[in-house]
Amino acid sequence: MKLAGKHVVVTGGSRGIGEQLAREFAAQGARVTVVARSVDALQRVATEIGGTAVVADLTDDSVVDTLIQNIERDHGHIDVLVNNAGLETSTAFAVEDEREIRTVSRVNLEVPLLLTRHVLPGMLNRNVGHIVFVSSLAGTAGFPGMSVYGATKAGILNFVNGLSRELKSTPVNITVLSPGPVDTGMWDAIEEKKTSVQKVVRRFQVLQLIPTADPVKIARRTVNAVVKNKPFVRDPKRLSIQFWLNHAPTRIANFTSMGIKFDPLDKG
Repeated sequence: MKLAGKHVVVTGGSRGIGEQLAREFAAQGARVTVVARSVDALQRVATEIGGTAVVADLTDDSVVDTLIQNIERDHGHIDVLVNNAGLETSTAFAVEDEREIRTVSRVNLEVPLLLTRHVLPGMLNRNVGHIVFVSSLAGTAGFPGMSVYGATKAGILNFVNGLSRELKSTPVNITVLSPGPVDTGMWDAIEEKKTSVQKVVRRFQVLQLIPTADPVKIARRTVNAVVKNKPFVRDPKRLSIQFWLNHAPTRIANFTSMGIKFDPLDKG
């Protein structure tokens, strides 16, 4: 997809990976709308990239239900949707707050599904579109202390496996970003925890299995994947075998359904 002039919406666009994605899409000539609830940070990013800021609390069902409709009404149809907004939790599940479980599950899994549901019919009718999902290395392997977070990210991967098959014969493409730890404030909070989670983090760091990634480089790789219609961006690359093994059942399922043309709008 050529990005010049395309309308890109990035949720969680006020900081971290989302901010860098917004900057990289804008550098490629796209019109970028950034979405987040942090008013000042969001407006700063939008101003610096010449984009549009839409303040939205994605923990509010009524906001999620109308977000795509309102953005397309006010700023034009969406060519690329980046489902980046997410929350991370690193608490032993037996003592995790129930409200945190609900909120993380909603923002990380339910919200991307609903926003995709709302944007997809328009993309299919216009015969153009790309959707980016942010999963995680934690979605391919369970990490102690990150059970809820890992479950949501695994859910994203499995959702995309099914949706990709539905969209196989259409011009709408999907890219999944699955990074390990990224050098952002979210990861800093995990490293600073004085709990059993810290023991797990130290062990994986000693084994050099979770190097901290640069969000700028990840953003560049992801935007390049959108341009070239690549389905995956995985980091660190040396753990690609883990991603490949995790994806093996999907490859088998794809093979068994060869020759079946699925209508994504279910018109029969």
